[in-house]
Amino acid sequence: MAAAAATTFTLSACGGDDDPAPAEETRAQDSRVFTIKPTDATATTFAAVTGGDADSAESRRWAGVLGGSSYQIEVPKTWNGKLVMYAHGYAGTGTVVGVQTLGDGLRRHLLSLGYAWAASSYSKNFYDVRAGIEDTNALALEFPKIAAAKGLANPTPTKTFIIGHSMGGHIAAAAVEDETFATANHKVKYNGAVPMCGVTGDTELFDYLGAAQIAAHGLAGAATTPTTGWEGIKGAVGAKLFTAAALTPAGQYAFTADGLKWAAVMQNLTGGARPMFDLGVAGYYTTVVWSTFGGDGTVNGIYNRFGADTNRFTYRIDNDPVTSATLNAGAQKLTAAADYNRKRSDGLRWVPKVNGEFKVPVVTIHTLGDMYVPFSMEQIYRNRAEAKGNGGWLVQRAIRGIAHCDFSAAEQTEAFDAMVAWEAGGPRPAGDDVLTPTTVANPSYGCTFTRDAATANGDSADLVTLRNGLKVAKPCV
Repeated sequence: MAAAAATTFTLSACGGDDDPAPAEETRAQDSRVFTIKPTDATATTFAAVTGGDADSAESRRWAGVLGGSSYQIEVPKTWNGKLVMYAHGYAGTGTVVGVQTLGDGLRRHLLSLGYAWAASSYSKNFYDVRAGIEDTNALALEFPKIAAAKGLANPTPTKTFIIGHSMGGHIAAAAVEDETFATANHKVKYNGAVPMCGVTGDTELFDYLGAAQIAAHGLAGAATTPTTGWEGIKGAVGAKLFTAAALTPAGQYAFTADGLKWAAVMQNLTGGARPMFDLGVAGYYTTVVWSTFGGDGTVNGIYNRFGADTNRFTYRIDNDPVTSATLNAGAQKLTAAADYNRKRSDGLRWVPKVNGEFKVPVVTIHTLGDMYVPFSMEQIYRNRAEAKGNGGWLVQRAIRGIAHCDFSAAEQTEAFDAMVAWEAGGPRPAGDDVLTPTTVANPSYGCTFTRDAATANGDSADLVTLRNGLKVAKPCV
């Protein structure tokens, strides 16, 4: 097939990066109405965690509503005076918001060490990191008042940390940034953060998703079909790249010859050669990432202008320069409006930035096979922190998982413990080099900080089964 001419789709806009928003500048997100889950709206407490010690079973548990959000707060029987704010991940596009807790294993661990924790539902769904930060910060600021009203002595935390998963990892990373503290309406100085499976490349995630779709178009012979035309071609593209349109009994997609080329492109878009990639791309990727294809570039109304940009990407199929050249020659170029995510006069950007401008301990964990929020997010984060001279504040750990956020409780608790020990004056904890290609490609990469899953630690039986299978399929050597 001859290479098609490159096609560019772009929307223009005006206004400088620091200009205040014009009065007429609105987004779809601004007109959406969200309600609190009915059971959250009336709750005053919630169930104790199972399998804990006295600090878990006899904890003080408060639920309520703050602004347009619901919340849960838990203070152990013996409180160490420190507070952990938990930021949950993407909750979809529904109109009902509700609290998501941090998981039994991590919850029990925090309580056993004397930490209180608090979690907000956020006042809005969709990929609204701005709302997530503001509502989490508002709850952190309100904690002393809530606790005092409940009779807690000395209710002002001596230190406050933030942790989160997925979009919540984006929230946790952005929350400690200088820009966030300067521009947020609710300002909190966190003492440290643990972003897990986080979107630490912020808007670059959506650029990647656009590039992933463009590569699928090109390799399936639909290079000139606009990305917004995905619904009309996705069946044909799937048939071109996969031997079947459904999962095999083993839970993995089977690739055609063209599909294997697409998978090779995905490897280079998501962080390069590394252990666990092949299992991740064959399974989880197509069931979740493909669901993001076909958008209008506004992240479902979080922007009001086109916000995806693929101009910097080169699509590379290792050991196949001819197909790589053809794919790149015909690839569409998505170009974002210059001010799609400007600084604002009314608070945080619509998608808050992770600029690498922070000076508190940050420890991240990320699974190597994650295609939804890929390992490349960690590489972007490292490069940004180093460019700002703050790389010494960032420790990153690779985990040998193949799905999004499929961590064992031990991996999460060790990351948290490492961060707080470091913040308390201990040595900088160990981490992984996420940038050197030969290091990342080593078959044993990720073994250092990967821990077994166990139901006794609060892990699900499914995770235990998955991890046990991975130990056989991809053993550490």
